[in-house]
Amino acid sequence: MKIEQIYTGCLAQGAYYIESDGEAVVIDPLREVYPYIDKAEKDNAKIKYVLETHFHADFVSGHIDLSKKTGAPIVYGPNAVTSFEAIVAKDGQEFKVGKVTFKVLHTPGHTMESTSYLLKDETGKEVALFSGDTLFIGDVGRPDLAQKAGVMTKEDLAGTLYESLRNKIMPLSDDIIVYPAHGAGSACGKNMSKETTDTLGHQKQTNYALRASMTKEEFIKEVTTGLAQPPAYFPLNVMMNKEGYESIDEVLERGNHALSPEAFEAAANETDALMLDTRAPEVFAKGFVPNSINIGIDGSFAPWVGALIPDIKQKLLIIADEDREEEVITRLARVGYDYTIGYLKGGFEAWKSSGKEIDIIKSVSAKDIGEAINKGEANIIDVRKESEYQSEHVDGATNLPLDNLNDSMTALDKNKTYYVHCASGYRSMIYNSVLKARGFDNLADINGGFKAIKENGQIKTTDFVCPTTLNKK
Repeated sequence: MKIEQIYTGCLAQGAYYIESDGEAVVIDPLREVYPYIDKAEKDNAKIKYVLETHFHADFVSGHIDLSKKTGAPIVYGPNAVTSFEAIVAKDGQEFKVGKVTFKVLHTPGHTMESTSYLLKDETGKEVALFSGDTLFIGDVGRPDLAQKAGVMTKEDLAGTLYESLRNKIMPLSDDIIVYPAHGAGSACGKNMSKETTDTLGHQKQTNYALRASMTKEEFIKEVTTGLAQPPAYFPLNVMMNKEGYESIDEVLERGNHALSPEAFEAAANETDALMLDTRAPEVFAKGFVPNSINIGIDGSFAPWVGALIPDIKQKLLIIADEDREEEVITRLARVGYDYTIGYLKGGFEAWKSSGKEIDIIKSVSAKDIGEAINKGEANIIDVRKESEYQSEHVDGATNLPLDNLNDSMTALDKNKTYYVHCASGYRSMIYNSVLKARGFDNLADINGGFKAIKENGQIKTTDFVCPTTLNKK
């Protein structure tokens, strides 16, 4: 038997490939399915089932494409309703794969169809639990994503999750290995560990949500407290996972279309396409196509695309480092952004060489701006999360989290100069690029973000909440 976790850092997502005696299953696959098919071919194995733990909100699963390409049926747990053919398993139902067996454990709470898969080896011993978003390492799935107005509240779902954990998962043997669908960085939980597997016994000892003495009321309160607003694209991904989607092959064919600077400019002018520059923020700042926005491919790319581009059907034109264009298109498709219509051939250097207009984002060092900050003469915008800001921030800085950019920009005056920072520079460049594209020309990015500000030493910081009204000086 082989168990392989295929972890994708930018989504903090774990898919699983399990093979036994020439047969295999894939659990919660990503949109691009050829890596799973290749693994099966190398093992001389047939993919027998595609197991889905629930209708994912944070990414578009590859279940439909993988099923079509391999003939393997898609399996969901109880309560699942799909627009495509699938096996809706019963609680306790078993699926034989080679010499091993997967047992369906219906574990609702994160969503009502949420299901864990208990793996038994060829001797019948229970060895692993693929827990989806029911149980994470250090946390449990948030119960607010599947609320139904007038039917179930997040408190109702949290109560259901409590019962699932106590009745289905906690009675299992301590030596079972837990394989969750996500790790630290995912928006599907709030306190996940950077570790991506653990024994169930250790989780019973360390996971706050599995405390033996915890009452149902205590669990509901703890699990529902401190939940951040989920990204706007989550319900759209759920819909795609339930109802189906365009093949990834067609998405790649449409998007992987090289455009000369002239053709790229014409496409930008003649369509409602958004120009998305995926280069590193420090490179983008030194020169970019006017009105393009920067979300760097080497950061939390897909989640920020989903958070800041509200229309999942938005047409996109890509500016990327050479030879990374297909990677960008693929990673956009992972979160349902399927309408890339082309990319700038030769990247920004080709645009620059053609003599076309370019723009820049002004950057300043923490040292250069330090005196102005200490005198209260600089309008500082901190785009980190509220929790980061409350932990420690520049005295007098205004907290306008990047997550709320589309709502908070109305508080800004285009005639004022603003100095923007995040923790290290990734989020602040996104913020600056979006505002620049919307006519804010008096912006400067603080190099190195809050980390550089602290290291500079001469700038006063505070660890308590300051007024969040903008500096009027």
